[in-house]
Formats: sequence, structure tokens, C-alpha cells
Amino acid sequence: MFKYIFIFIFLILFSNSYASNKEKIIEKLQNTENLNFNFEQNINGKIENGNCTIQYPKKIYCKYINNNKILVSNGKSFVIKTESSFYRYPLEKTPLNLILDKDFLIKKIYDLKEKILDESYINFVIIEDDNEIHVFFDNETFNLIGWQTKDMYQNINVTYLSSIEVNQQIKKNLFKLPAQN
Repeated sequence: MFKYIFIFIFLILFSNSYASNKEKIIEKLQNTENLNFNFEQNINGKIENGNCTIQYPKKIYCKYINNNKILVSNGKSFVIKTESSFYRYPLEKTPLNLILDKDFLIKKIYDLKEKILDESYINFVIIEDDNEIHVFFDNETFNLIGWQTKDMYQNINVTYLSSIEVNQQIKKNLFKLPAQN
């Protein structure tokens, strides 16, 4: 009898610690209005770096280092502008539409099973509208620290976040879409 009680208590403790990661991540997301971070992005082996600001819901501004590239979403449209090119897409056609929607992330995390990677990262795999998105959180701070997606051209895009600052003052017009040259 003692053996069964021990197993029951162990399972309850294990499931509570398991659930607590989800609860801490959800609480962190609920209390986050914006993020500022440095990033490293690897698209099929091509690595780019820069700085981004995310404001929930669905706004992002990224300035890339070394190539004058910017990426901006105002919550509806998504623009990538370089010195020689300009691309505008409906945000809803990109995986960022889901990543930049913290209410969507919270809802999904409630229902998904987490994976602990290298005892440092918590990973959730979201499959939605032909998108497979791997979202990563830090196992100590519970901050969003990256994601992996496939873009509309089936390129694998891995984005790693560092130097994360939460709920900082943001310039008023930061998410204004740039004009095409």
C-alpha cells in the first residue's frame, strides 16, 4: 500500500513541476507588452544579426547589422526593405503572424506538451495553418528566446534572441511601414 501512495505522490509532484513551467511561461507572456532584443537569424545557413522590438499584438521592427535591411510589421502588413529591394506581404500569410500574437501563443501553450532541451530550453511545437513553428523559452527566466519556422519559400528560418529587455519605452512611430523607393 505504501508503494502505491509513494507512486501517487511522486506523480502529483512531477506533474505539478511540469505544469509550473507552462504556468510561468504563460504568466511571463501575459505580463509582457513588448520585447527588445538582439537576434541571430539563420536562414538555410545564411546568418544575419541585428536588433528587434516586438510590441504585442503583431508588431515588430528589426534593423539588421551590416546590410541596411529592415523588417517591419504594423500588425497587418509585413515589409522587408533593403537598399535594392522592397517586399510587402500580408502578415497573415507569414508564420510571424502567429509568433507575434501572444494570446495565440498562450492558448497553444496551455494545450501543448513541452520538451526540455539541454536542461536550458523549453520547446513547444505549434502546427497551425500549414505552419510548423518551434517556439523556445529560457528554462530559468521563462523569456521567449527564439523560434524556428519555414518561410513561404520553404526556407528553414532559425531565430535566436539575446540581451532581452521586457516592457521598455518604445518610439511612437517605430512600427510605421517604410515607403517603397
